[in-house]
Amino acid sequence: MKKNFYTKLLSIAVVLVLTASTLTGCGKASSGGGSDGSGVKVFFSTLTLDDFKELVQNSVIEAGAKNGVTVDVGTPCATVDEQVQQFRDAAAKGYDAIICNPVDADTALQLEVIAGDIPILFTNTQPSDDYLKPDKYMYVGSYEIDAGTMQAEYVWNTLGKPKSLNVVLFQGQPGHPAATKRTHAVKKYFIDNGVNVNYVFNDTAYWDTQKAADGFKTFLKTQQPYDCVICNNDSMAIGVVQAMDELGIDTSAIPVVGIDATTDGCASIMNGGMQFTVLQSASGQGAACIEAAIALAKKGTTKDVEYVTDDLTYVWVPFTPVDKSNAGSIK
Repeated sequence: MKKNFYTKLLSIAVVLVLTASTLTGCGKASSGGGSDGSGVKVFFSTLTLDDFKELVQNSVIEAGAKNGVTVDVGTPCATVDEQVQQFRDAAAKGYDAIICNPVDADTALQLEVIAGDIPILFTNTQPSDDYLKPDKYMYVGSYEIDAGTMQAEYVWNTLGKPKSLNVVLFQGQPGHPAATKRTHAVKKYFIDNGVNVNYVFNDTAYWDTQKAADGFKTFLKTQQPYDCVICNNDSMAIGVVQAMDELGIDTSAIPVVGIDATTDGCASIMNGGMQFTVLQSASGQGAACIEAAIALAKKGTTKDVEYVTDDLTYVWVPFTPVDKSNAGSIK
């Protein structure tokens, strides 16, 4: 394992002008644009980036700059060992808080032990409730059950509330909390509404566009009928749409739905590809992470942070349904 894997100078194009300075092996972003977080130092650790994870990272940097918070960003981690080493380095530098998208949610306890007295704000990948502690080890994200419920509701209503459905379902990374909860919510919605669902294809595509495209082509070889395609994220939904376009399948007749409302996802909706997605606000999550970090550093509690739960363990940034009527306004 390379000793210097965990940090580097990170240059990211953001809307705000960031003042960047070189540290030993890490990127630092700070700004005098705000005073609420003046003097607060935060370390950001994440696993390998995809489109949405990169949006969250950029949003943390932007929100930090806006509020005068120094945000040091570690190199995205490909392995648990890399993230563990990153935490050791961060703990030695005495940050006020660590914002972490864990490589593996099951390592949360290990990361907490390494961090010592430093609060951790987990984001995007939710650890078990057992690993969370009020105003110390918190989760900032969106309530995944809502996203899956919105997808299933859209599909059912769009198709005229049929009594039975043939569904193609693409899940994200196996065991990932978001993939598990989104999938469960879809299935529960149909059960609760008395819909007899035949999952004609139910597979993982690891959040990946190409894997979803290839998987959908494989499914088509079975020649089974299908009424809709439900994907755990936009990247996979886009892959399905690309495969349909390539094979001359009319996307307007088959609802393909995703989650995240990424730029590409919204563009697909506006262009007649995907029909629906759910906005998981990367900007909202990044801002909430910084707001919570400032609150913990300055006041020792997140009780006044927007969307915080009564037990001070979660900050739930709301999901928003997105179709052609509002996809063009999503930024």
